[in-house]
Amino acid sequence: MPAFQTNLLNQKIYAPYKIAALVDAVAAQGIAPEVVLDGLGLDREALADPATLVCIKQYIDACTNVIEAGANLSTPFETAARLHLTAYGMYGYALLTSPTIRDYFNFGVKYHPLATPTLHMTWRESEESAIFAFKEAYSYITNIDTRNFLIQQQMGQNVIHIRDAVGPSLTPTKALLAYSDEGTRDIHEKYLCCECHFDQEASEIHYPKEILDQSPLLGNQLSIKLLQETCNQLLGQTKMSSGITGEVYQILMMSPNSFPSMEAVANTLCITTRTLRRKLDAEMTSYREILDDARSALATEYLLATKMSTDDIAARLGFSDSANFRRAFKRWTGKSPHQFRKSG
Repeated sequence: MPAFQTNLLNQKIYAPYKIAALVDAVAAQGIAPEVVLDGLGLDREALADPATLVCIKQYIDACTNVIEAGANLSTPFETAARLHLTAYGMYGYALLTSPTIRDYFNFGVKYHPLATPTLHMTWRESEESAIFAFKEAYSYITNIDTRNFLIQQQMGQNVIHIRDAVGPSLTPTKALLAYSDEGTRDIHEKYLCCECHFDQEASEIHYPKEILDQSPLLGNQLSIKLLQETCNQLLGQTKMSSGITGEVYQILMMSPNSFPSMEAVANTLCITTRTLRRKLDAEMTSYREILDDARSALATEYLLATKMSTDDIAARLGFSDSANFRRAFKRWTGKSPHQFRKSG
């Protein structure tokens, strides 16, 4: 397995809420917490400790443990049913307050790295549908049952979360599964609330396109801007701590007055630009996105900790003029530099 995937999998930067939900989901089946947590370096008390942080690999291994213990076939969906948006902290509350479902979809994909991601998630529009697609993200997962478990759980969460935001009346039009039925069609259709098609080229959930302009029950333009600011900070911290993304982020932060190009960063890491691009894509990001995060983090620091003018900050961060910087800062935080400095 490539080193960058190993680094991402083993970064202990997430709360253990998914592991706790899995423990609770299988308890009624007679599977003890010790079985779920075998080999993870955790006990039940640690799951209730707010200071505990876990990595993606620990959750994947916990899923494999319950599969090997004979958990029933509905377990991934039952686990998903325990993971409402309120379990996801600022990320979850931000999704709940998205002004429209289109904003919800965009936000959900962009900030998915905050949610202990076990899959790569994207969305797109067709003529009739709004479509979420789920792909494997880690070559570490070689067990086919574990891979399918994670897809089922993620798809179950997708349905639960959108219904949290919009209400129980919203259901998908169909689900596509990139694996065989094997007697689980009824379980899938019960929890995904739609007709399911197996042996497809991809795993997807389709929603009617007209929902994209619908407003979530708690949609609030002001709240989402405030929560997005926090999520930007959290996402920056996550990226700074994870894999090849973290290495690129740290290289950029070491040269804040003259950000190195992607080619220069690749040379520093002793790899080709093509390899760097491929590795960043595997971690669901890009050089441009990391540079954007680095600029955002430095801009907020300069505004709060120095008396530098907006023009000086714009120049230091490599913007061609202060107007472009102000537009970027508004996109990052929902506030102008002046408003941000005043509120800080």
